Amino acid sequence: MNRSQYFSFRTLSRYGILIAFAVLCVTLSFLSPYFLTAGNLSNIALQISVNGILAIGMTFVILAAGIDLSVGSVLGMAGIVAASMVAGDTEHSPLVAVGAGVATGAVLGLVNGSIIAWCRVPAFVVTLGMLSAARGFTQIYNDGMPVPGLSDAFVFLGSGRLLEIPVPVWIFAALLLAAWLVLEYTRYGRYVYAVGGNEKSARTSGVPTRAVIASVYVICGACAGLASIIHTARSTTALVDAGAGYELDAIAAVVIGGTSLTGGVGGVFGSLIGVLIIGVINNGLDLLGVESYYQQVIKGAVIVLAVLIDVASRKET
Repeated sequence: MNRSQYFSFRTLSRYGILIAFAVLCVTLSFLSPYFLTAGNLSNIALQISVNGILAIGMTFVILAAGIDLSVGSVLGMAGIVAASMVAGDTEHSPLVAVGAGVATGAVLGLVNGSIIAWCRVPAFVVTLGMLSAARGFTQIYNDGMPVPGLSDAFVFLGSGRLLEIPVPVWIFAALLLAAWLVLEYTRYGRYVYAVGGNEKSARTSGVPTRAVIASVYVICGACAGLASIIHTARSTTALVDAGAGYELDAIAAVVIGGTSLTGGVGGVFGSLIGVLIIGVINNGLDLLGVESYYQQVIKGAVIVLAVLIDVASRKET
């Protein structure tokens, strides 16, 4: 590869995701007159908030060379636990419900992380098991019944607005900023990258690798718990099958955003672009009247393409 070809390849690797997003938006603006309207853009921002929060947690896990297939089920369980705190005669402050949801997600994440880090069981196996177990616990918790009748204060977290911007978008933006600061400017962030880059070398350098591995699953679980608050509040009812399949979108967003599945490369702002691309694809296909099952096929193809680009870029470097 000569110098000009190498420069072109590096430029494409660095900015290709932004170029793809811009091309996607321009294409959809021509295909549908409703795409660039203020109402539709606000709707996209609201729709991506849940997947965006899940993707932030998933970014930590994948940066540490892990994977979490259980976030959808964890979201479902955390949501029904949180809803039970603000429904009927057991109504509490929304803050209690938020705390219960996030804590539920964090505890399930701790179970995942502890088994992966100290028992050395592959993350794929552990989180696949949790996917099933958490869904079962969700059914058991309320005898398979949904939890309706949530308080207005709780519902505000999913459908309210501050300064004409949906509350879920504010929550997502605040979490995104906090995650970026942690990964870029703290020792813990450097540890996450080090463990994902080369766990053995990180351990030799004094990094508490097992604690770091366990912690990223706690963060991912807590993010799933927070996402469950928004999802449940928007739905105004906690459903036992909530979050089914959400792990696909979260993983897709992170991979599309440039975070390497082998760990150590990437970041939350790349995941933001990935979330936006998936959200825009879903929204655009809805506007064009494309059936939902075709959307799944397209998202699957996009994931494979993103992985192929990741593999190619690592070979060239």
